[in-house]
Amino acid sequence: MVINGKITGIKYKILLSEDLKIVEINKFNINKISSFCLLKDGNSSFAVSKWVSPKRTRSYPYERVYNTLNISKKITVIPIIKDEGFDGDRDFLQWDTISLMSLLDVFVIFAYYNKATKNPNYVNKITNFQFDNKYIVSKIKEIEQYHSSALHWNLNELKNNLHNIVDKAKRNYVKIEKQTGVLLHNQTGIGNFEKKIGKDVSDFMEFSREKAQKAQSRETLTTQPKERLSTNSKAKITITNYLGGKYFFTVDEVFIDGDTVYLIEDKHSKQSILPSKGDIKDGLLKMILYSNLCEVEVDGKKMKSRAMLSLTSPKITKGFTSEIPAWERGDFLLLNNFSQEQIWFVDALMDEAVKNGFIVKIGGVT
Repeated sequence: MVINGKITGIKYKILLSEDLKIVEINKFNINKISSFCLLKDGNSSFAVSKWVSPKRTRSYPYERVYNTLNISKKITVIPIIKDEGFDGDRDFLQWDTISLMSLLDVFVIFAYYNKATKNPNYVNKITNFQFDNKYIVSKIKEIEQYHSSALHWNLNELKNNLHNIVDKAKRNYVKIEKQTGVLLHNQTGIGNFEKKIGKDVSDFMEFSREKAQKAQSRETLTTQPKERLSTNSKAKITITNYLGGKYFFTVDEVFIDGDTVYLIEDKHSKQSILPSKGDIKDGLLKMILYSNLCEVEVDGKKMKSRAMLSLTSPKITKGFTSEIPAWERGDFLLLNNFSQEQIWFVDALMDEAVKNGFIVKIGGVT
């Protein structure tokens, strides 16, 4: 099954964002802040989040960005290359990450690591990565004076600065390799990445799409450990937006009822009543996309669509959805011994679903 859809704009009300700790710019260090913060510089303020890898399936980067979306000016810091060492992974920035952040009106600072230490558990792996904080602060200062959109900034940085950042990353990985004595991946790979970027955005887009499509095809054949599917119905979904960007995702479950296709994101917990907040918010970023789809086609046939976030656990008896009245949830919550904090979270999650036109389903494993 192949699903295609378009996004012409984002409308979404966020209710579950975390409080952002306020940090003054003269005390700001990207390596010491938590995953996100509210950065103050005089009368200016920005929500800042950071990724620990350019690969979006690691460490819940979507959750970090989600927590900043209520602030008008949002910045996220993404390493363009992360080389964990010859015995580890090496990940590269993807075009669709940039396009997604642009769609969410998030300014991207393409960053590089300039410090790391040897991982004591492996011969050829490094850890404790640190960004070049001086560089990050300089880019934040630029954004402070920038009066165009995040889309314009991101494309401008991509066209005019990305090759410079790749060169900085290459030089710093050489330095890190010498300082730690850890063998890293061959720099030919970074050179190939730089060539694939080319001088034109379209080259980078095509290169990233090829990699994303291959990853998408692999993912449709696998079930992640945290997923618990009621059916083996994964499907590819390709989303096109007004920026020309294409997002290649896999939908965990697809259910068709008449002329409506339900796009279901599954989050499962084996040990707790609910999946972690990070896991749920990772799913909510998908809901932002899926609930704003239009012109949806399934195998070439035009259909309506509904987005659904399904939360499951073997510790849950029975279940309910956000489509039932709030007062009917009481018996379920009591039966399953939800704590007061969990009840508050569920209530807010259900409200977010109702306000944004998607469905949340909480239930046991069948």
